[in-house]
Amino acid sequence: MKRALAIMVGAALILLLATLTLVVMPYLQMSAEQVPPDLKPYTEKQQRGRQLYIANGCVYCHSQQPRDPGFAPGDRDRGWGRPSVPGDYAYDQPHLLGTMRTGPDLFNVGARLPSIDWQLLHLYNPRTVHKDSIMPSYPFLFRHVDEPAEDDKVVYLPATFAPDSGQIVATDDALALAEYMLALDHTYPAPTLPKANEPKE
Repeated sequence: MKRALAIMVGAALILLLATLTLVVMPYLQMSAEQVPPDLKPYTEKQQRGRQLYIANGCVYCHSQQPRDPGFAPGDRDRGWGRPSVPGDYAYDQPHLLGTMRTGPDLFNVGARLPSIDWQLLHLYNPRTVHKDSIMPSYPFLFRHVDEPAEDDKVVYLPATFAPDSGQIVATDDALALAEYMLALDHTYPAPTLPKANEPKE
């Protein structure tokens, strides 16, 4: 009986130690992290687009975390911007850092590609802008209409992708997802960015 009690107490202590180490200490450390002053919260539409980004599995192929040049000089060379810092994710719940880069990092896609027309074209069919893209198309985020209404956002497709008749218009979901993409612009200064050692030539 005493041995069982000792095992239970030992297991409880190990669980407590793990909780303190993996949950409490990082929470205390991150709660003191400085939020960049130029970082803005998502609008309601951008937040909806973020939920669509999650629902459509974009996080499985795209990261949102350029790395320090000392670890990954290629991230900067690709034009993905400065390394991310913890404060950049202050308004992200849940965080969408991603672990795969089947597609490019999207941390600064709103700065690299700031056109909503480009974003909509790319969502409708990525091959319209990159002929060798392996990204799936999202035509269900769009409608095919004979005549667009006055407030419809028409997607002007290249002739080889355009329908034989009528036009393609973006749904509210497509517009929200595009707005979220445009909100991914972290080109502001990051006050807590460490001074990285430049990689040796």
